[in-house]
Amino acid sequence: MPSLLTAGLGLKPQHYAEALQCSAPGLWWEVHPENYLAAGGPRLAWLEAIRARHPVALHGVSLSLAADAPPDPGRLARLAALVRRIEPAIVSEHLAWSAWRGHYLPDLLPFPRTHAALARITDNIARTQEALQRPIAIENPTHYLHIDGHDWSETDFLAEMVRRTGCALLLDVNNVHVSAHNLGTDAQAYIEAFPLHAVAEIHLAGHHADPALGEALLIDSHDAPISAAVWALYEQVLARTGPVPTLIERDGNVPALPELLAEREQAHKAQGARAQHAPDCEVAPCT
Repeated sequence: MPSLLTAGLGLKPQHYAEALQCSAPGLWWEVHPENYLAAGGPRLAWLEAIRARHPVALHGVSLSLAADAPPDPGRLARLAALVRRIEPAIVSEHLAWSAWRGHYLPDLLPFPRTHAALARITDNIARTQEALQRPIAIENPTHYLHIDGHDWSETDFLAEMVRRTGCALLLDVNNVHVSAHNLGTDAQAYIEAFPLHAVAEIHLAGHHADPALGEALLIDSHDAPISAAVWALYEQVLARTGPVPTLIERDGNVPALPELLAEREQAHKAQGARAQHAPDCEVAPCT
């Protein structure tokens, strides 16, 4: 992993022009590759322009690695072509399914962590890594209700997945907080059990209470500032891992870029404080 990556932001079309001019130290950008799988066009041209100045990561949402079938070969081929073209610093995907026997759903759905599921998912990860010719990072999911039938704890499942495939992990700290709140489990204990040695990237995001149920159910909405509880968990992670490339996710109620850069700076400084030699953490203005 390039040592110059500290904290990054999701690249939004409304921020393209400003993003191109940003010179914050350690800054990188992440995109959903599904938006860039065309052979050409203005969006891909903008991504290449950003990539010429900053590292870029690809965060997939559609491989459906937990489904009962391998990833679509055509989609994998297009993703591999984008990887060769952009040369991203990190490629990641979700531990979830969204396609099942010809049906496609606009969500990242959970599954029982059975031995059969582990075998299926590790095979799908291996197919993906072979197609891309590189390891990918897999993100821990968000949970909203208890599911019966698990053979593995989530952290043990992730550790075994890493052992079998050589993949990395993407630790989404907001997912940890939201899931622990919703299921009544201990977020700090989850972090203690997490295979942190395999973490290649961290995500931080905001959430909100369910409109109908209120604080009884938190929604991983990515439409609000990062909460104090999530920042505290992040500091707990960094205390054990040291600096890890960290992304600030904001997908709804997206503010002006300077507001996002302020959150990004907080993560950048947190990493600098954990580094053996802290970098210059002053953010250069976007001009």
